Amino acid sequence: MGTITSANAVVMLGAKSLFPTPQQLQGFAADDVFSTEDIDTAEVVMGVDGKMSAGFVFVPVPQSYSLQADSPSISFFEALYQAQQAAKEVYFLFGVVTLSSISRSYVMNNGVLSRYKPASDAKKVLQPRTFRITWESITPTPI
Repeated sequence: MGTITSANAVVMLGAKSLFPTPQQLQGFAADDVFSTEDIDTAEVVMGVDGKMSAGFVFVPVPQSYSLQADSPSISFFEALYQAQQAAKEVYFLFGVVTLSSISRSYVMNNGVLSRYKPASDAKKVLQPRTFRITWESITPTPI
């Protein structure tokens, strides 16, 4: 029986015209590598007569990455944010998460940096920074 550790997670991210070669994220927070929010898979409405209707809808997939204050990968997000600010445009990202402990990989397509924490909170020690990318899709694949 295998383990469910995330200690061997590998996250590779790139931005089509800024970082065409994917960068491996390193220096994750102690208790959080990444988190992916729940998404609604259908639009569901109930009529006044009690009849339910539902339909398929496309929805974006928010995913947040947490990095220690001294992570070398913070420079990836800082450069991306600064480039977006200078260009007044968004850069589209792509990426792959590999979780070898469960033999799964996740391919992320057409993402944008949608939330940016400009600095670490300063407490007894500097706190992790969290960055959100909103993806068009995240597709699981076995490895």
